[in-house]
Amino acid sequence: MIENFFDSWSLFQHAYLAGWFIGLLLSLLGVLVVARDQIFIGAAVSQASMLGIAVGLWLGSALSHDPHSWWHSDFFHSTMGGVFAVLAALLTATGSRGSGRETHEAITGWVFLASLSLSILLMAHSPIGAEEINRLSASTIIGARQTDVWVFAAMFVATATLLFTYTRQALLLILDPAMARAVGLRVDVWNRLLAVWLGLVVGFSIHVSGVVFSFASLVLPALVAKNVCRETRHLFVVAPAVSLATGILAFVLANHYDYPPGQMAAACLSGLVVGAWLFRWLRAR
Repeated sequence: MIENFFDSWSLFQHAYLAGWFIGLLLSLLGVLVVARDQIFIGAAVSQASMLGIAVGLWLGSALSHDPHSWWHSDFFHSTMGGVFAVLAALLTATGSRGSGRETHEAITGWVFLASLSLSILLMAHSPIGAEEINRLSASTIIGARQTDVWVFAAMFVATATLLFTYTRQALLLILDPAMARAVGLRVDVWNRLLAVWLGLVVGFSIHVSGVVFSFASLVLPALVAKNVCRETRHLFVVAPAVSLATGILAFVLANHYDYPPGQMAAACLSGLVVGAWLFRWLRAR
């Protein structure tokens, strides 16, 4: 099994490396999402990114018939996915309880459903566009390029550096926003910055790895860490470790049994969540 994986390295090394870096990157941001019980925001932002890609595909077909034009490039589609993901993240970050304004849950649900329906409607009469949306929905990492590896590696390093530098502020945002405000932390600004970065990361990740793998990497490693760690700060170490270890195992299994790597990773992470729930139950007895 391991030998077969190494034999495939020359063909799929960029896909493997990109997948692992995406997993590491999203698991770090997932700690902030899961610890604040905003898991559904990840689904809404992911779906909004799909809508952005669908809009990019629709604009490309409407503005140019040259398949080699910029309007048909992966960069344009990724950019549109990132823009829509950022807008969705900012929109969900503005919801508040009380004062007649909609809650986070209401806005998040609206973003998810509106994005899901509109992306399907936009591509309903475009066979090529519908195929691309289905490909992303099916979550495939095969086809990632060396550029993707470097981009996600840089984003991971930047995210890890910022979280290490501002660990205290991040913990305050997670554990006690009221205290964060009391000590002078501009919580609204931090939330918007986090929303922008989350949108960018999710938007570009989905175009490379698809929805299933991206959403699973965002939520499931952090859920595992949340159930096995006693202190919140340890989540920032355990979640990426879980993501990387599971990603390596999943890609080896997927290569050996000829399964899609994204779904295999999501399935393995889902199994680990069940194990983490069991571990927490046994520890509480």
